Amino acid sequence: MKKVIAILKPFKLEDATAALQELGVTGLTVTEVKGFGRQKGHTELYRGAEYVVDFLPKVRIEVAVTDEQCEKVAKALQEAAQTGRIGDGKIFIEPLEDVIRIRTGERGEAALI
Repeated sequence: MKKVIAILKPFKLEDATAALQELGVTGLTVTEVKGFGRQKGHTELYRGAEYVVDFLPKVRIEVAVTDEQCEKVAKALQEAAQTGRIGDGKIFIEPLEDVIRIRTGERGEAALI
């Protein structure tokens, strides 16, 4: 099992979740986060004063998948989130040792379905 974590631009969230639903992903977690990479923030004007915004708004999607689903999920997220501009985000793939469904006690891949 793997955990796929994607950090994307907020306006790409709907495209990303639609792509995951097409693959049959049954559950995911979305968190609003802030951060920066090569983009290094930007400047904004507020009441005539210029100020620097260091941390940009992003969304973090986490989804637990089987080993077989992992590459398809990562590819779907990449295609859905890509704009071709700096700041599109990153996808991280981590090994997932175990999953337990709280309601039934099911473990492993059975808990993902």
